Amino acid sequence: MGNKSSSNISSSYPQHDDPAYRKCQELKMERWIQMHYQIKEREEAIQIARNRELFYWISGFYLTSMFGCTSVYQRTRRPISLLPMIPLSFVMGYYADLAYGSKIHRIKAEANMIMEHESELLHWPGGLPTVATIDEGRVEAEMEKKMHPHHS
Repeated sequence: MGNKSSSNISSSYPQHDDPAYRKCQELKMERWIQMHYQIKEREEAIQIARNRELFYWISGFYLTSMFGCTSVYQRTRRPISLLPMIPLSFVMGYYADLAYGSKIHRIKAEANMIMEHESELLHWPGGLPTVATIDEGRVEAEMEKKMHPHHS
């Protein structure tokens, strides 16, 4: 009688080698991967939009500076008055490339090269967190809160 009830309990839970269970787990994993991929796409689109917005502001500053420097140059005929335009031109070029050029493609290509040939650079200090280290940190935080309630 005890054997019959234990077999009923174990049969009510899905077995890991059950094809339906495995298919459900695969579907959940595919959805999770797709969700995170779409989140990263959106974050990347926001970052590109930020770079373009910053480029507009820097462009305004650059044009204003160029107007000011050429105005001073026309009055004084001193080439030194155009000197600030040199570093500003490099900054403009960088942000123009980042906002509308191929810089993002080059960054991704370099990231792929790092992942393929220098993967040791990607390891986290101390390795991956484990359940034990996470629990240890949680317990330490609780103890700290109990010992110093006014610091929260």
